[in-house]
Amino acid sequence: MRILITGKGGTGKTSLSAALSLLLSEIGFKVLALDTDSTPNLAQSLGIDPSIADEITPLAMNDELIRERTGVLPGSGWGAIFKLNPKVDDIIEKFGVKINDNLSLVVVGSIDASKQGCLCPAIALAKRFIRYSLRRFDGFVIVDSEAGAEVFGRGLAENFDMMFTICEPTVKSIKISRNMIRLAKQLDIKRSIVVVNKVIDNELAMKLAENIISGAPIHIIHYDDNLPAIEYNGYGINKLPKESRFMIDTKQLIDKYILIES
Repeated sequence: MRILITGKGGTGKTSLSAALSLLLSEIGFKVLALDTDSTPNLAQSLGIDPSIADEITPLAMNDELIRERTGVLPGSGWGAIFKLNPKVDDIIEKFGVKINDNLSLVVVGSIDASKQGCLCPAIALAKRFIRYSLRRFDGFVIVDSEAGAEVFGRGLAENFDMMFTICEPTVKSIKISRNMIRLAKQLDIKRSIVVVNKVIDNELAMKLAENIISGAPIHIIHYDDNLPAIEYNGYGINKLPKESRFMIDTKQLIDKYILIES
């Protein structure tokens, strides 16, 4: 199954991506986690030491790899001829970070040309790898996307079976998720689930979400006192106790929407 995680910045998108990846791998599934954010933090959320995570070079910024695979060094200027279908079938093995026996992470980074300048070879390599992974990887692919709706405009939100759009229990945040569901339908994403995170009042949050969104399942993840301390100390989601509300609610999300589909 190919799962896209979207949401406004700060809603808990990366935390959920990490939790889903870890829990599915612990069950015994093969999982590939892809971080496509312009400020990639998934490595740290998966439990990699921050000093080591900071040293990971995203594929979209790996100039030597881009030159080797596309034939052009990023920043060479307009008109450079490069390969549109570079070799990517060995990237997971060579550049993936092994989190556990079943889980690997590849930090792709942002592929938004407007943010990185003219890096057409980098974009070609990153897009090719993402599409290869979505079509060929034998297991779950969890994609932590760029915050906001940019992922839909880049043509990357294709070939997904499911999207979880993360929001907070506020009108503005839920409306953003509603917009993402609309965009997902245009790209034929098979199923979209709204995940309302950081919920204190379950009944109020559900009522608010149901008043704004229709036609999509809504899942509640309650506010977890453990998370702020984890984030403050730079730890990963793997340091959360198994009985933490965040992990319990995420496990229920897996049971209710992922395992039943797969």
